[in-house]
Amino acid sequence: MQYRQLGRSGLRVSAVSLGTMTFGGLGGFSNVGATDVAEARRILDRCVEAGVNLVDTADIYSDGVSEEIVGEILKGRRHELLVATKCRFQSEPGPNGAGSTRHHIVRSVEASLRRLGTDYIDLYQLHGWDGQTNLEETLSTLDALVKQGKVRYTGCSNYSAWHLMKALATSERLGLERFASQQIYWSLIGRDAEVELVPAAVDQGVGILVWSPLAGGLLTGKYRRGSKPAEGRHLTDWDEPPVYDEDKVYDVVDALVEVADAHGVPPAQVALAWLLTRPGVSSVIVGARNEQQVTGTLPAADLQLSTEEIARLDKLSAPPLPYPLWHQAKTVRDRLSEADRVLIG
Repeated sequence: MQYRQLGRSGLRVSAVSLGTMTFGGLGGFSNVGATDVAEARRILDRCVEAGVNLVDTADIYSDGVSEEIVGEILKGRRHELLVATKCRFQSEPGPNGAGSTRHHIVRSVEASLRRLGTDYIDLYQLHGWDGQTNLEETLSTLDALVKQGKVRYTGCSNYSAWHLMKALATSERLGLERFASQQIYWSLIGRDAEVELVPAAVDQGVGILVWSPLAGGLLTGKYRRGSKPAEGRHLTDWDEPPVYDEDKVYDVVDALVEVADAHGVPPAQVALAWLLTRPGVSSVIVGARNEQQVTGTLPAADLQLSTEEIARLDKLSAPPLPYPLWHQAKTVRDRLSEADRVLIG
């Protein structure tokens, strides 16, 4: 297992980490998975054996049951693993049961600590943007939690690039705890983040944690042109991540399968290995319904793709350059920074 630094922080995280949205199976999350405590423990055992040191969850996954399961399977081994969780969405009834307000963040972190059975959270992330709460209130609350020892590092998820930059600027201006990471959707069939979010992270030293790196299972090889698997997230009414061009998806999957066959590995490992070559990536978060699924993805951290294989996948999956990137590629290519080259290349 590789270990990578989380942004500018000194924290080192495994290149592949464990996502737990499949734990619990309550409400709409049953479309993703319904992993119970016993199976979750087997999954964690395989991850620890492979060198995984980061477990990611959120307070809204199965109404908090995911956090409870994580807390149960971490008993006796909390010191071995980093725990990340999130808040922002509706976790309590009423008008103050959501958002990035001081009220909601403080109540949420206390509830997460109880469910996780721990007295600190290694990485506490804002699960989404709150445009109606001023950042001074949000960031000063997170800063206080770090000073109290309840939270070690902070991050955000699903922000736009200008949201991220405004938050970083506000932290710097007020001398508050700075986001160590952002958690974003990024995959071979979803490269939108490369337009602004990834360059901003590379430029600002913010670590990238990737959610749904297999596009909800589309890049596992079980979805092929003209056929569908017996079960899977995309056969339910779960619509994340969205698919806009099915033909392009299947072109990418066909190439993934060919590259995977050449290496004698599952296509999922190739999709993850490709992401691990991308700039700024600290860790890719893989979820699993069962032990078998996670066992098939963990070796991706050690899979070495050739320059030719990476270039082939890049070309097939590359999005069209939006303005002003197409203009910059044409006119200022001679003076681009490392961050500029993320997508312009």
